[in-house]
Amino acid sequence: MDQYYVIAGLGNPGTKYEGSRHNVGFAVIDALVDRYRLYDAERFGKCLMARGRIEGKKVILMKPMTYMNLSGEAIRQVADFYKIDVEDHLLVISDDIDLETGRLRIRKKGSAGGHNGLKNIISHLGTDAFTRIRVGVGAKPHPDYDLADFVLGHFTAEERKIMEEAENKAADAAVCFLTDGPDLAMNRFNTPKAKAKKAKKEEQKEKEEADQSPEREV
Repeated sequence: MDQYYVIAGLGNPGTKYEGSRHNVGFAVIDALVDRYRLYDAERFGKCLMARGRIEGKKVILMKPMTYMNLSGEAIRQVADFYKIDVEDHLLVISDDIDLETGRLRIRKKGSAGGHNGLKNIISHLGTDAFTRIRVGVGAKPHPDYDLADFVLGHFTAEERKIMEEAENKAADAAVCFLTDGPDLAMNRFNTPKAKAKKAKKEEQKEKEEADQSPEREV
């Protein structure tokens, strides 16, 4: 019998957190829900979830309703009830302040990297061997800037455009995980540092050239 795959997007419940840096995981789940029209959401324990099929795979799309730091409670409930093999059938999507805005990093296991949501999941599952997609939201503007204020804050208009593309790309990566496995998803969607730096330089150069261009009437 087909086993469910669980795709869990991390975030905080409530309208005031919608669109914040910390809610990128929720946004990717929303993108998948819209793409595959899985609108029959239901409350299960400490999460909101939708069940259905994506590219032939049985899938649970879930958002923990526990607030970020207790995400593991909700995921453990679902994993236990549906007897999920978390190493092969769990995908967690979270924000990451150590990655450039819009950059993706997929890993099959590893530490929480300072992310309290991932830390709680690892604690409740008793393992760090589950696939995760980290979506870059950029670093704090200044070392003294309060971290909570930053991750609970919202993107600039320019960042929002980058993030919309990144959220859709993360949804593509989640589908690739389902159909082809984590290794191919890593090869296809991880951005090498050198490539990311080059892209950023080119983007900055284009912006500088645009700023220096003489104004003209249209």
